[in-house]
Amino acid sequence: MTEQNEKSNVQKQFGQNAENYVTSQTHAKGVDLKKLVGIQSFLGDEFVLDIATGGGHVANAVASRVKKVVAFDLTDEILEAARGFIEMNGHRNVEFVKGDAEQLPFSDEEFDVITCRIAAHHFPNPKAFVQEVFRTLKKGGTFLFIDNVAPELDSFDQFYNKVEKDRDYSHQRAWKKTEWIEMLEKADFDVEEMYTFKKTFIYENWTNMMKLSKENKEKLSTFMLDAPDNHHKKFNIKIEDSKIVSFQGESILIKARKG
Repeated sequence: MTEQNEKSNVQKQFGQNAENYVTSQTHAKGVDLKKLVGIQSFLGDEFVLDIATGGGHVANAVASRVKKVVAFDLTDEILEAARGFIEMNGHRNVEFVKGDAEQLPFSDEEFDVITCRIAAHHFPNPKAFVQEVFRTLKKGGTFLFIDNVAPELDSFDQFYNKVEKDRDYSHQRAWKKTEWIEMLEKADFDVEEMYTFKKTFIYENWTNMMKLSKENKEKLSTFMLDAPDNHHKKFNIKIEDSKIVSFQGESILIKARKG
């Protein structure tokens, strides 16, 4: 599948589920969001870019602390949903721009802070994304990055990415922590801080968010049930009446600086 087709899948999937991302409690109130805001000292005059804004939760959280935010996303429906959410909260310093995270339509060294939260696992070319962030960030600027990550052990990595892909066909890959650090450092970022978060996924809510069919829910559940015992332990898979109730993943928050 070409990158363009993969991005079309993202637009289709997020377009038809846009409102779900605004109301999702995982996205709206995650501890990672609070931490992201807490580790950055905003002075009030910053120009911020929020890449793959989704429901607009990061843009909403920082809007009152900075001069201007650009909420940037690939999908029209997502941008409209984010606009409704952010403007309902009274913020008028947020601009909404459509575009590709791997080909940012902005000048070199334009932003003081760039954020991207729970989105990069949809990007076909994450190295291009990281390079574009570096290009458009001012010298001394901060990149605040959050995404779901795969475990370092290959068998767990493959299991987790298959589960995510079977639930959401627009999923590309959840990368390992070490892979993200390598990509950032090879782009010449200085990685200053990293935090990890356990994430509990309630199976019904998690699959319903993507409007997964009953048949595909059952297929995915069977795959997870049949996984080896060490996978059940690693992902803390909870079962009731032979059905998946929940499982656990992990996300990271990285604070990196452009020297």
